[in-house]
Amino acid sequence: MAHCVSCGAELHPERAERYDYCTRRECRERNARPRTIVTVGVNKAADEFLVLDERTRLDLAAGRYQDQRKSASVTDGGPAVPRTAPARAASPRPTAARKAAPRRPAAGWSQAQQDLALIYNARGLRPDEIADKLGLSRYTVTQLLLAAKRPVKP
Repeated sequence: MAHCVSCGAELHPERAERYDYCTRRECRERNARPRTIVTVGVNKAADEFLVLDERTRLDLAAGRYQDQRKSASVTDGGPAVPRTAPARAASPRPTAARKAAPRRPAAGWSQAQQDLALIYNARGLRPDEIADKLGLSRYTVTQLLLAAKRPVKP
């Protein structure tokens, strides 16, 4: 049985798991240490608060509480490298037969995969994460999402 470090009274086993002093006012005032509280998630619905201890410090330093939807350049802390599109040769305008081609390749993906990809995309998952879940390539998922968002012309 654990005992209070100030007065020597026996501590309840659940209290002894986290504290080495009892709940008497004198013992609490003498032994209690203030805790630093940090906000790790803020949104309209709810805020997330944590006690800042060593474990939380390590998690914060590792980026555990950062928004996963942000780009890698933001979360890595490195400078963003601007991407330039490669120069393309001018292509002729599409013919009428080309315009009539279906928006979705027959062997590329199924309607069920397209529906799931749209749901995952609406939830904020990136194309590479969606590709892992659906067993498709990132390129195929990107094409799938683009095709699904284009209006179908009759």
